[in-house]
Amino acid sequence: MGDERPVAVTAGRDRVVLAMMLLHPGRIVSLGELTEAVWGADPPATARGQVQTCVSRLRRGLPAEAIMTDPAGYGIRVGPGELDSERFLTLVDMARTASDPQVARAAYREALDLWRGPACAEIDASAVRQAAAMLDQRRAIALEDAMDLELAAGRARELLGELAAQVDRFPLRERLRGQLMLALFRSGRRADALAEFRRARDVLRDELGIEPGRELQDLHRDILAGSVPEVPVATPATPAMPANGPIRCLPRTVTDFTGRTEQVDRLIAGIKAAEPVGPVVAVLDGMAGSGKTTLALHVATLIGDRFPDAHLFVDLQGHSELDPVDPSAALLVLLRQLGHSAEEIPSEPVQRVGFWRSQVAGRRLLIVLDNVATSAQIADLLPTTPGSMALVTGRRRLAGLDGIQLESLPVLTHDEAMALLERIVGERVREEPRAAAEVVRRCGALPLAVRLAGARLAHRPRWRVTDLLRRLGESALPELAAEDRTVTGAFTLTYRQLPPRLQRVFRLLGVHPGATVDDLAVAALTGLSLDEARDALDELVDVHLLEEPERGVYRMHDLIREYAGMLAADLPAPDRHAALTGVLDLELHTLIAAVASSHHDVLHRDLGWPRPDRPDLVAALEDPYARLERERPGLAAFVDAAADAGQPGYVWRIPRAAWQPLFFRGYMDDIRELHQRAMDRIGKSGDKAAIATIANYLASAYSRGGEHGPAEEYLLLAIRLRRELGEHGALATSYGNLGTIYQSQGRFAEAIEAVHTSRRIVARRRMQSSTAGPLGTLAEVLGLLGRYDEALHYAGLRLLAVVEHDEDGPIALALLLLQRLKYAHGRIGVDTAHRYVDAVQRLAVRSDSRSILADVHNDRARLFRDAGRYAEACAEHRRALDLAVRMRDTRHESEFAHGLATTLYRTGDTAGARAMFERSLRLATAGQMAYSIARAQAGLAACLEPGDPEAAGLRARAAELFRRIGIDCGEAEVERGWSGDD
Repeated sequence: MGDERPVAVTAGRDRVVLAMMLLHPGRIVSLGELTEAVWGADPPATARGQVQTCVSRLRRGLPAEAIMTDPAGYGIRVGPGELDSERFLTLVDMARTASDPQVARAAYREALDLWRGPACAEIDASAVRQAAAMLDQRRAIALEDAMDLELAAGRARELLGELAAQVDRFPLRERLRGQLMLALFRSGRRADALAEFRRARDVLRDELGIEPGRELQDLHRDILAGSVPEVPVATPATPAMPANGPIRCLPRTVTDFTGRTEQVDRLIAGIKAAEPVGPVVAVLDGMAGSGKTTLALHVATLIGDRFPDAHLFVDLQGHSELDPVDPSAALLVLLRQLGHSAEEIPSEPVQRVGFWRSQVAGRRLLIVLDNVATSAQIADLLPTTPGSMALVTGRRRLAGLDGIQLESLPVLTHDEAMALLERIVGERVREEPRAAAEVVRRCGALPLAVRLAGARLAHRPRWRVTDLLRRLGESALPELAAEDRTVTGAFTLTYRQLPPRLQRVFRLLGVHPGATVDDLAVAALTGLSLDEARDALDELVDVHLLEEPERGVYRMHDLIREYAGMLAADLPAPDRHAALTGVLDLELHTLIAAVASSHHDVLHRDLGWPRPDRPDLVAALEDPYARLERERPGLAAFVDAAADAGQPGYVWRIPRAAWQPLFFRGYMDDIRELHQRAMDRIGKSGDKAAIATIANYLASAYSRGGEHGPAEEYLLLAIRLRRELGEHGALATSYGNLGTIYQSQGRFAEAIEAVHTSRRIVARRRMQSSTAGPLGTLAEVLGLLGRYDEALHYAGLRLLAVVEHDEDGPIALALLLLQRLKYAHGRIGVDTAHRYVDAVQRLAVRSDSRSILADVHNDRARLFRDAGRYAEACAEHRRALDLAVRMRDTRHESEFAHGLATTLYRTGDTAGARAMFERSLRLATAGQMAYSIARAQAGLAACLEPGDPEAAGLRARAAELFRRIGIDCGEAEVERGWSGDD
């Protein structure tokens, strides 16, 4: 596992615990099972704590994340090919399902070569021995099956030595003894074969008091007669059906499937040839509308009987208006189809993959993975053992998949398309064959287009085929036919039918970097008025060159967009430059409109007070926040387009303008991607102001992600550049941000100094600069140091600094901090603190701030805990944790995990508390957050037995860290204060 370094596990109990987890990979072994394995039926009173200590020692020697922790017990996570026993069983299954004896022999040999002796031979624990005995039994059966194949291949003489050794090892296995007798006989040693029978009879009589079985006696009789029949190759056993019967989750396929004879024959022949060797993966790719899903379901119907256990289906939405389905979410769908409840399915992606593989191993399943975006999306979904297959459909070639059967679908032949249209419409096609042929031609013989054309006729019984033909220019057919990636005739026909003004709009849409447009974007792109842009959009929708998936939002089909891009490439360079500049400038100023007014001074200071090229469009913006939410997934494309067009001003200004609304809504991944792209593009430009600005705000994403090293480096870069430029206001901002980084790392003295430096710069030059953030940092640090009067002073100043702007988000943060300090200092009670938190929640919801909402849940949980309302507290903790995970905010995830751990500890759930403390410690350690590390260490110490030396060590390390931070307390205070309260 991991880096494959040998790890010596010498402690006897540790070896038993590790063996139990390895013998049950991928699942949680209960504490009861582990306790019984180590001590038998009479465990000591401290057994639970001692098992936890064993696991702690094992963690230090094993790769990170190898050991899974659950309130019920522990388990071990192994990847494909990492565990010999799993690999052995996979190879044996492969051998038993192989139709080619040579392939089966090779698989058996590889499986048996993994063994070096009896399983867990040196561990003398009853539970371990029982589980290991099952593995030994499987090895012996596999050996016998392999010997049958070798004997059938005529290798009797070569097997003599191996068979003799194995008979000595397993003297009571009659089948193995018979194989040795047969090998001796076929090697011309008839007397030795008969002598081997006598030895077998003696051993069975002496050991078991029985005679040899009928098969061995029959073989003995045949050898005496000098005529032994050929050994038949054993027929592979068919895996058992699922307990609840076969599972059928495929959607309904069409009853009028037409054509594709060559493709169907090729697919089925390839599936039958590959099935015995290993899991089959057949990939169907082709243009949109080429009938990939229809063909996959048709093939699944034809070969479904070969996979009796389950037929599963999931639409991965690789090319739709929705985001592609995450692999973990797809696994959830598949596992639910297999009958597992949501509670049974692990929430962690890695554990879910292991659970999936364990559930499908040994079953004969057919899985249809439809509408795939990338190879990576399905890498963990594909079956890994023989006897199963996956039918994969995707619009693009999945070049990242190896060992697949590939079928690229062309359009239908003319005859196939005509036959399909006739099956849908019926007699009218036969009555007007020429018109029908023209409809097929206008559809480009694309299956989806033909089907939709036929459906329009089928639902209009009074129409003739010629009526449909006359309406082609106004119908949906051109759009449907436009998914042809190689033949652009249908697109060109539609484009040429547009009036010149619409042709220009359509071509310029090919310049737009985003996936969707609105009337503002089209007006900025084309220079049209807003009313003219709206009219153009409506007309393009009418001829189906645009779709309107939601009111006022327009989208090109990806192939039409590609076609528009090809046309745009032929425009004069000044026209393309003007169009792109128009949409970049609009994007920048609509983002500025979404920035809170309290941040405007800082924003305009950084951007240089840019004025919009089209103030009329910015003024017409109805809801900047809704537009930001819609545009957010495509903002990176604007940065790239600006860079490619040689417009560096927009490369860094667009990410900078987006920072504040993205940050307060918790979109840390977006901030990081945008600012890192900008930094990569401008890092060597020599524009110190731009580099300093991007570095300052890129640091925030790294900090929230728990990566404080890079965050500090970027802030120090910003400070150096801003000092060189003499940008004192920006310099003060960066020092304030540096104080936040130091606070997160537990470098409290440095945090206080950084904030005071920021405030001195502002005061010395009497400049306007945002002070709320640094004041909040100062108040939080002083509160952690127990200096509550000073902390409350600065928290009050922070509230005064934000109320003048009357904005929900900043006011919510200031109130939340005041509540914490007053409650901790005893100035307010639980009821008053709840009123503070409730008010902050209303403000957080109104400002759409997920990060503030996460803090609200955690603070309310703490208040519930102090009131003894533990169930409600745990629910609130988990809501906070869920939000932190979704925001990729590991700094707060560590904090919230600690809060939940503390509550669980109060309830007496020591195992659950320990798991959460370990999670908090893991995240804090990765982010070098000293204060959080110390708290987590103290919490873990409290979860161990009082006399456990590990607990004493944890308390000592925690106390030392607290002292280093500036919090002076002894070990007793550590255990009482820092593991029991936040």
